[in-house]
Formats: sequence, C-alpha cells, structure tokens
Amino acid sequence: MSEWPLYEVFVRSKRGLNHVHVGSLHAPDDKLALMHARDVYTRRNEGVSIWVVRADAITASSPDEKDPLFAPSGDKVYRHPTFYDIPEHVPHM
Repeated sequence: MSEWPLYEVFVRSKRGLNHVHVGSLHAPDDKLALMHARDVYTRRNEGVSIWVVRADAITASSPDEKDPLFAPSGDKVYRHPTFYDIPEHVPHM
C-alpha cells in the first residue's frame, strides 16, 4: 500500500486578508485533505477559508538562490517610493 500524498494547508483567519501556511497533513485525496485540514487547523472556528495544496504541486525557490533570483529587483530604482511626492490628503502612506 502506498503512502498518502502530503498536503500543505493555508488558512485565512477572520481578521486576516491573506492565507497563512499553518501546517501539513497526509490525505488520500483533495476532498478529504480539505476536511482533515478543517478538523485539525480550525478547531476553534478561527478560519474563514482553507486552501490545501499537494506538496508535490508546489514549485519553490531555494534560499541558496536568493541572490540571483531577487537581485534583478535591486536595480529598478523607479520602484522605490523616494521618487514620488505623496499629496498631503492621501491617508496611510
């Protein structure tokens, strides 16, 4: 008998705007992974949305690749807010 696939679980809290990785679990299929995630990671009714993703479907960068991967953004100075004047009537900036 083969081992069930690994799923990564992301939960969006009632006060949150984004999903946050909360853990992993094994399940035989997507539907049961979602049910297990609900039972394990939202026992206290703290979530409003759950994502389950098979771990083998995730493509991620390695921390060893951070310099070549993120270095190109360093030379785009136009992305830095120092080049923009923010009007006084604009809140929260």
